[in-house]
Amino acid sequence: MQKILISSCFLGNKVRYDGQAKSLLHPQLQTWQQQGRLVVICPEVAGDLPVPRPRAEQSGDKVIDEFGNDVTRAFTQGAAKALALCQQQGIRLALLKEYSPSCGANMIYDGTFSGTRIAGMGVTAKLLSEHKIQVFSEQTLEQLINLINLQEKQTS
Repeated sequence: MQKILISSCFLGNKVRYDGQAKSLLHPQLQTWQQQGRLVVICPEVAGDLPVPRPRAEQSGDKVIDEFGNDVTRAFTQGAAKALALCQQQGIRLALLKEYSPSCGANMIYDGTFSGTRIAGMGVTAKLLSEHKIQVFSEQTLEQLINLINLQEKQTS
């Protein structure tokens, strides 16, 4: 049974910068959780950032919070912990929160704190992808479901 790394906020955990969750209500997630497939992480909390915390966005090769503080190190530490977890458990798939400076799979905020989204990957999503871990978001959840269903048909 293939395990999936998942953003903690999707499961209702209040780990986001604003102290909130971004629960992803989908019956497949409940099934996977009951099957013990989901391995939960918030890379930002894993990088020792508090909850709540200032908003952060990528700016070039750095992650800067809304007060101008460089928080890149916390983001890279959290990403390294997510990768280590994947490697320890043989995880090849991740479901991460789009637009996050850690977890954005395809889109992130542009670093101006204006709400402008641009193509790009969060620190964790990029590191996982570089290590051949497929990264999906809430916007591509159906693709992840289809991939797992296809893989299970091929192995049964």
